[in-house]
Amino acid sequence: MNAELPPAAPDVVAAAVESLTSRLRKKLDAAIESYTALPVVADGTVRRVRCGEDAEVTLTPGPSGAVTDADQVVCSCLLAPRCLHRAAVLGACPLADTDTEADTEHGSAPEDGSAPEEDSHAGRAATAAAFDARTGTGPGAPPTGEIVAEPEDAVAEPEETVPLTEAQVAAASELWAAAAAVLAAGVPAAGAVPQAELLRAAHTARLAGLHRAEAAALRVVRGLRGARARHDGHRLADLVVQVRELLLTTGLLAAADPERALIGTARRSYRPGGSLRVHGVCREPVIAATGYGGVVTHVVSDDGRWFSVADVKPGGPARAQGAATATVTLGSGSLNHAQLARGGLLISGATVSSDGRLGSGKGVRATPVTGRSWTSGPLAALFARPLAEAVAERLTVAPGADPERAEQAARELVGCDLILVGAAGEHLIARELPPGRPDAQGLLIRLAPSNGHPGLAHTANFRRLASRPGLRLRVIGRLDPDRAATLRPLAVAPLADTEATLRLPAEWQGRADLGYDRLEGAHLPPPDVMPVMPAVPAVPAMGGLSDVPPDPLAEAPLWRLRRLVEVAVSGGRRAVAEPSRDGDRSGGEAAMRRSGFPTAADLSADLTAEADRRTRDVFGRIGEADPDRYARAWLAAAVYLAGVERALVKATWQPETAGS
Repeated sequence: MNAELPPAAPDVVAAAVESLTSRLRKKLDAAIESYTALPVVADGTVRRVRCGEDAEVTLTPGPSGAVTDADQVVCSCLLAPRCLHRAAVLGACPLADTDTEADTEHGSAPEDGSAPEEDSHAGRAATAAAFDARTGTGPGAPPTGEIVAEPEDAVAEPEETVPLTEAQVAAASELWAAAAAVLAAGVPAAGAVPQAELLRAAHTARLAGLHRAEAAALRVVRGLRGARARHDGHRLADLVVQVRELLLTTGLLAAADPERALIGTARRSYRPGGSLRVHGVCREPVIAATGYGGVVTHVVSDDGRWFSVADVKPGGPARAQGAATATVTLGSGSLNHAQLARGGLLISGATVSSDGRLGSGKGVRATPVTGRSWTSGPLAALFARPLAEAVAERLTVAPGADPERAEQAARELVGCDLILVGAAGEHLIARELPPGRPDAQGLLIRLAPSNGHPGLAHTANFRRLASRPGLRLRVIGRLDPDRAATLRPLAVAPLADTEATLRLPAEWQGRADLGYDRLEGAHLPPPDVMPVMPAVPAVPAMGGLSDVPPDPLAEAPLWRLRRLVEVAVSGGRRAVAEPSRDGDRSGGEAAMRRSGFPTAADLSADLTAEADRRTRDVFGRIGEADPDRYARAWLAAAVYLAGVERALVKATWQPETAGS
């Protein structure tokens, strides 16, 4: 992907690839890789790419800034428009949001760089199937008497179902088939042609009104592009989640009358918010794998509700750094994000999206007001209850029960007071100082950098903090729902009534944004005032006697199923088939059974067997594998894994299991 090129609509990209001959399609991936590095000449809004002596591709975006029509991309070669140059340049463009007006009131892209219609996440996709293992009705149903590690409060209440038209069922089935083909191929073989088939199916789903499924498909394509380009921001675990939600969504849509939320909405909607007084909490840098970058400033209202003001646009890491002091496009525009994070706004005529974004429409008026410290008003309330209680609220919804609600709940920030115990690898180990009982033994947790990009200050600040074991801090951060008892701090502040705490400059107004403000030696207390802390061993001791909190996700043999599920996405069907040919010689399935995970062992065996399954025709010749059965076996394993891992993560946040 070349961030200098304008975004291209999915259907335009798909049509360009489909117009190529089979010979040119074989050359497409190499051409995209080559053209991504070519210089882009800008002439106003027009972009030109010289692809050879006789070929120049000209892109003329529409008013939205995106290429939304095939006529807006022209090549000068003789084969145009069915030429390799045009298709490859479009393949190098960022993938445009399908509804370019979806976020115009806000004026920015989502925090993760995905499509603006964030309300089009794969919806309550597992209400009917996410935990067949718990109800005993699906392919992952456990044997009689087995206890599945999934809390009952994760079961979503049934919602109203809606009948689908024949066109919608057909569109969902087509999208399922395209996703199953991509899963069977794996990242190495999921090049421009399989991606185009997925984009074409996503466009059909959009025309049929299946917005949630379409948004899920676009996230998968973006994830595949990031994986194939080995983008710094790409995580295989994220791509696994995206493929899982796409298959869950399309599978449920195609199988029966789905819940209304599963269909989704076409665009982010803003509702009137009336008058609000909000207080700045912190800034969060955003660097998305899709080429977006910027900042999100988190604020809290007088009644304790979280809101955010975002400035995220194409630009990547450079824009994330520059946006730290960019003007807030809200009201009069007299405040920048650095000032808002330490100040406040009095807003009239506010508009608010479903995920708490403050809109910047014409009727919105905002006046800067003096900010509050973290020790007074609604900000002090963030630190008034135990960490375990706050985390439990954010992990109530299982990811399989409702992906949108689960993600939104888990991303809500939490506050706590901590004492640093020491460092263990890239993590800091800290113990909670319970509210009202600072001398009590609270939760023992890990602190991990929110973003490891070298252009941001997170990693450098962690090194500074690691040099002062015993340091006492007030922390605002976001829990990591996929790791055991792990918090990712966004900002820190000193604690009162102790010398063993931070000494921040007056202009920082009592807090430091870890992504932007760089801690120096003068900001730390001198070593002679620090309490003596026990050393943290490099490897956790047995029996829970170590100062490193236990990690059941890493220690349980469930990692074998996780590796198999991830290998299926990264390597494709052939990579998964290998374990089935040695008869479990490695003992992975036996280890899972011995440890109380017989369902995980059964799902692992089913997946590897299905990956190796081949049909034969009447002449004994091996036929094509069935991607549908393979996708269903993979989906059963992925859904089971997501639920059990979420239950294990929840357990690590309980005092009796978190090292307290």
